[in-house]
Amino acid sequence: MTHLFSPMTLRGVTFANRIAVSPMCMYSSQDGLMTGWHRIHLGARAVGGAGLVMTEACAVSPEGRISPQDAGIWNDEQVQAMLPITHFIHEQGSVAGIQLAHAGRKASTFAPGAGQGAVPVAEGGWQVVAPSPVSFSETYPQPVALDHVGIRKVISDFVAATDRALVAGFDVVEVHAAHGYLLHQFLSPISNQRTDEYGGSFANRVRLVREVVRAVREVWPANLPLFVRLSATDWAEGERRSWDIDETVELARLLKADGADLIDTSSGGMLARPNIPLAPGYQVPFAQRIRHEAGVATGAVGLITDAAQADEIIRSGQADLVLLARELLRDPYWPLHAARELEQTVSWPLQYLRAAPEGSTRREAQQGPAS
Repeated sequence: MTHLFSPMTLRGVTFANRIAVSPMCMYSSQDGLMTGWHRIHLGARAVGGAGLVMTEACAVSPEGRISPQDAGIWNDEQVQAMLPITHFIHEQGSVAGIQLAHAGRKASTFAPGAGQGAVPVAEGGWQVVAPSPVSFSETYPQPVALDHVGIRKVISDFVAATDRALVAGFDVVEVHAAHGYLLHQFLSPISNQRTDEYGGSFANRVRLVREVVRAVREVWPANLPLFVRLSATDWAEGERRSWDIDETVELARLLKADGADLIDTSSGGMLARPNIPLAPGYQVPFAQRIRHEAGVATGAVGLITDAAQADEIIRSGQADLVLLARELLRDPYWPLHAARELEQTVSWPLQYLRAAPEGSTRREAQQGPAS
């Protein structure tokens, strides 16, 4: 029976288990460059046994950053900073993934702890873009609507970032179309008030996401997986029109045909004050519905903290992968501890083998992409 510590293969990549590090912004970059912090942070989760280690959202262009401290992948210097990180992840037997993102109208904002709201241009901020000139909230920047030239640039930026991701040694790329960032902004009628071929109908609102995914798939090697993160709902109670799970299922069907291998299923991010019914695994039913109705692999994320809970998600077929965020910040070695709790034998790093449960095997170092 499939369980949390059973391997999974997508295209030519095999994941040692079904545990992934969810993308989490570290706000610790300068000019988009990852640093020693990222090497230690991501490397520790690989040592801890996660089958997939995902980077934070990496901006495909300078104007696509959430904050001036965000990581990016719009130039070759940033690629060079990533190479030691992916090399170390591979040495631990984990798969290295990168999330490609553009923040749209939620860009040019202060990082947590540095301030609130929009960063003034005089302090390193920039003009933000969106489907329509509608700001996220009263404290966020006022965006300008992308014209067709700007839309073509967004697509080409994602393609160039994908090419760089391969050079940087990543095995998985994820297109970020959730959490109220640019691609999600095109999906939701709350932020998309266009009247051209990119607005209005469902087919028009999903057009840019599909164009990006097809363009990324065209340049990303056929043996490597492509993920897409979607917000399954805007949690827009009382809104006349918003993005919801029904449209997400239909989009997932289309994205599978466009070359996506897994839908990383999250929610929210479109409204500044949503009413979200938080509870353990509150987003898992979305992943389950997409998996069964769209016929595509899914990842479940959101308040997954317990080993038995994560295992049940996989065993019951609700999702193919669980992505942990805060729990892996609290405990980088959560996978090793979960294996002990679930009485599963997993490999341990040679350096830590003396602390492993009896019968544990030595983890063999890898020299390249896990496949």
